[in-house]
Amino acid sequence: MQNTTRDEWLAKARTLSEALPYMRRYAGRTFVIKYGGHAMGDDSLAEKFARDIVLLKQVGINPVVVHGGGPQIGQMLQRLAIKSSFIDGLRVTDKETVEVVEMVLAGSINKQIVAAINNAGGRAVGLSGKDGSLITARKLRRTQRDPDSNIEKVLDLGFVGEPYQVNPQILTSLAQSDIIPVIAPIGFDRNGDTYNINADTAAGAVASALGATRFFLLTDVAGVLDKNKELVPRMSLDQARAAIADGTATGGMIPKIETCIDAVEQGVDAAVILDGRVPHALLLEIFTEGGAGTLIGRE
Repeated sequence: MQNTTRDEWLAKARTLSEALPYMRRYAGRTFVIKYGGHAMGDDSLAEKFARDIVLLKQVGINPVVVHGGGPQIGQMLQRLAIKSSFIDGLRVTDKETVEVVEMVLAGSINKQIVAAINNAGGRAVGLSGKDGSLITARKLRRTQRDPDSNIEKVLDLGFVGEPYQVNPQILTSLAQSDIIPVIAPIGFDRNGDTYNINADTAAGAVASALGATRFFLLTDVAGVLDKNKELVPRMSLDQARAAIADGTATGGMIPKIETCIDAVEQGVDAAVILDGRVPHALLLEIFTEGGAGTLIGRE
């Protein structure tokens, strides 16, 4: 029994030793992590995620968390008997709905994540895109082609937006402190109207504005899979585009890859699509040679 315990501690010590070069490499760098999906809905995984974020800060990395909350928004709208409709997977958001979206994202969800990080020993502060004029939004435009007439029409999604401008000043100020920002993807336009922004898109825009070293997208899949359903550990921008063009990437993976491509093209060193269902997936990706997801870089 004693030898077993000693062997376990030796294995942990070896792991820490192997992580040292990565800690030194990334000290002082900024990582933007989009947090959502199953990882956010599972209490045990949420606790591990919070501990991992605190660890990153402790070793000198500046983590910035951007979170989603689609299922929780849906549950609250149902409780309030507000009907939702979707177009191409996007929630049509009227004035009444966007008030609920802001309440859930910038309120309950944001504060739950902040509390989890604080309980794990960190110092987290909750923000939305409205704070410090962080995210100026514009109305998202979508078109749809009628299959019969072949006429393209503009869809009105209501108060669904996309980042128009990101002002990272508040985040760069916090990076000099021990505070970890947790951002709800809510923006506002120049008229003061509130917009619900897709969390992946918001996180990518924040990562680009900060010139982040890494942009992580936590998802409910292992990463990008090839046609044999095997994980692709690394892709260049050209390979990522080809995966979309030849049908290797399908469904919800396509916009995730596109978000990663945009982020890298706009100054992020590399983007990683990662399985948030795997405990400590973030640490495995950052501090081990093999990684844990699909890294998309310039080459």
